[in-house]
Parts: sequence; structure tokens; C-alpha cells
Amino acid sequence: MDQTSEVMRILQAMERGERLAAEQLLPAVYADLRRLAAQKLAQEPPGQTLQATALVHEAYMAVADAENDPKWDHRGHFFMAAAEAMRRILINRALQKKTLKRGGDGQRVELQEADLVISVAGDDLLDLDEALQKLAENSPQEAELVKLRYFSGLTLVEAAEVLDISRATASRYWAYARAFLKKSIAEANSS
Repeated sequence: MDQTSEVMRILQAMERGERLAAEQLLPAVYADLRRLAAQKLAQEPPGQTLQATALVHEAYMAVADAENDPKWDHRGHFFMAAAEAMRRILINRALQKKTLKRGGDGQRVELQEADLVISVAGDDLLDLDEALQKLAENSPQEAELVKLRYFSGLTLVEAAEVLDISRATASRYWAYARAFLKKSIAEANSS
């Protein structure tokens, strides 16, 4: 029996639900899948860490998954499905790398009240004042919050009460104001 007939026999046995057929499939198609995986990986940019063997195994698990109840018309149909599985695996890995590259592995950290204080040296007070004036032009309530926190030493809760806003709103205003001021001060220092 040639390899094509053997693979079709195994695929049909898998369709009938024969449990041992899935175990016979990988050895029968391994060399072809390995070649296909090597071709796919050769098209990837340098620095690819996935090996052809790992790609074959992941693709095989996706294609031969009994829950998917595959219906194979012919050997080529199986290999088209395997190629598609490899493509999806490579795309998912590329998306994952891109996400990690852009800080996707960051974890949310709760900041303590003390972490939120703006620290400005004496000479930088002029830069802070200039940045605060810019903030007040577009966001007067956020600027008032900064003045209450920085110059009066009020906590976020106390400043929220003075401004008659909720603590959540005060937190959002404070986060925005800090980012705005840091950016403005950095721009002033770089020029």
C-alpha cells in the first residue's frame, strides 16, 4: 500500500471514530508535515524561535483534534488543513510578539497615595508653573486639583471634597494632570 493510500485509510478510520487511527497518522505524515513546516518557517523573518518540529506538533494537534470531527476528502485536504493550522500558529505567535514588544506583558499595579506626589526641584518650579498655566487653559478643574494637592498638601480625597467631585473623578483628573505636567516639563527641559 502506497503512502497516499495509507494516509487516506487512517483519515477514514479517524472519521469513523477509531481511537488508534490518530496515533497512526502522525508517523505516516510526519516527514511531509516537517517539510511543510520547514518551508513555512523559511518564509518567516530572522529571529524566529519556533522550530519546525514544534510547529509540526502544534499543527498536528490542531488538525487531528477529535473534537473538531474532521472530514477528510483526500490526503491533500488534510495537508491544506495542516498548512492553514501552521499559518494560524505563526500568525498568533507574531501577534503575541508584537503585543509583548509594545508592552503587552505589563501588569497592573495599584499605586499608593504617596506614589502620586509630583516631585519638583526648586529650579524646576518655574517649569511646573508654566506647565500648570497650560493645563489651566484647557482643563481648569484638573489644574485646581494639582494646586490643592501640590501647593496645599491635600490628599486626593480632601481635594475631591474641596472641588465637590467624586474620588473616582479626582483620580482620573490627577492621572491626566500628572501626565500632562510631566510631558510639558520634559518638553521644556529638552528645548
